[in-house]
Amino acid sequence: MQRKLSLLTLGGLGLLFSTSVAAAELPLDLTHTNIGMFALAVFAFAYILVMAEEYLHLRKSKPVLVAAGIIWVAIGWVYMNNGIGDLPKEAFRHNLLEYAELLLFLLVAMTYISAMEDRGLFDALRSWMIRRGFSYKSLFWLTGILSFFISPVADNLTTALLMSAVVIKVAEGDKKFINICCINIVIAANAGGAFSPFGDITTLMVWQAGIIEFNEFFILFIPAVVNYLVPAIIMSFFIENRCPVAVYEKAVLKRGALRIVFLFLLTVATAVACQSVLDLPPVLGMMTGLGYLQFFGYYLRQTLESSVARKKIMAAKRGDEEALERLGSVVPFDVFSKVARAEWDTLLFFYGVVMCVGGLGFMGYLALGSELLYGNWDATYANIAIGLISAVVDNIPVMFAVLTMNPEMSHGNWLLVTLAAGVGGSLLSVGSAAGVALMGQARGMYTFGGHLKWAPVILLGYVASMMVHLWLNAESFNIFG
Repeated sequence: MQRKLSLLTLGGLGLLFSTSVAAAELPLDLTHTNIGMFALAVFAFAYILVMAEEYLHLRKSKPVLVAAGIIWVAIGWVYMNNGIGDLPKEAFRHNLLEYAELLLFLLVAMTYISAMEDRGLFDALRSWMIRRGFSYKSLFWLTGILSFFISPVADNLTTALLMSAVVIKVAEGDKKFINICCINIVIAANAGGAFSPFGDITTLMVWQAGIIEFNEFFILFIPAVVNYLVPAIIMSFFIENRCPVAVYEKAVLKRGALRIVFLFLLTVATAVACQSVLDLPPVLGMMTGLGYLQFFGYYLRQTLESSVARKKIMAAKRGDEEALERLGSVVPFDVFSKVARAEWDTLLFFYGVVMCVGGLGFMGYLALGSELLYGNWDATYANIAIGLISAVVDNIPVMFAVLTMNPEMSHGNWLLVTLAAGVGGSLLSVGSAAGVALMGQARGMYTFGGHLKWAPVILLGYVASMMVHLWLNAESFNIFG
């Protein structure tokens, strides 16, 4: 997930709750007030509308955008009446910064995917898969395994977007298969991201906090594998053992297709290097990568005429009328047209969720929830519950609330809550950034209801991964940080 908080952001949020602030300037606890209850009800109602998107045909961004506005207006009104209007302003700005990083990261990833689609990469991949005779079951396992192993490096959201684009092209029009394949991709990408500091927000936050060392995350590999394989094996029995419609069209890669793939990999590497080497937000590397694409787009436009002329001469010599016709309709590559094709409903939905949950957290609900869990339950049970909560409530504020409380736990339990928050979002399509993004990319084919039908199977994988971690890494539960 791209919503990766830098130490600067965490520090800024920490300042908000610093004990050095005068008592009159501390955030108010609104959890037991009418305003607080009203805000909670507004958020719950908005989420119900999101879940019913496929039945109401109401874009998922609309209810959460309105809910975010109502929640923060309510906060502002309460604080203004108490003469401390500056606190919510600063809190809102911190949440907005968090969203800005997510927005820009997502925008770059979506732009690259759009550019690769424009250059015919996914059409060519689809054509190759059909020629190889891959069955639906083979495609199901291929995309799932690739998602699992790519997400620890490229993060779960970017990986899910890439793999779903391939599935949509290969199984074009087969809604049932696309839905189950997208579910498989979400589970695999979230599980793969759970055993790498760069694969998911939960791992990055815990690593940045200095609680778990870089190499210690890798003991989550086997539990993550179990989390993916249990539901994947069960779902695979419900996939028809047939091949996609064999349309053997000749897919031609447009000029620059493979170089754009290289630039995308370079962009991901730049983002990872910014975080791991310079301790800077990964979004810096992603935006730099957008610059790579812009420069390459400029090169493609400047050399278009000479390239087309050369190819026309070669096609004429071969007598290739199809190529000559295709070359006569070539249009210049435009980066900004690719930016415009980003899934804006998804991007606005993320804004609404981040701001809603941020507002409820500012009211005190996240701290209250964490206190109730760790104050009344054993840490192991509390951490497993955190994962279930993260299926509904975004895992950024949930993990931040846990880090803020900083309960005394063993390394094993810190790894448990990291794993749980990372893979718990797979239970619902709205539980992770990967799921939400795919609902936008595969609109009408991958839906909340379609994902919900498989929730019991996904829950089996969740429980199995927790049990495997508790058994396999039992010694780590006796090691305190």
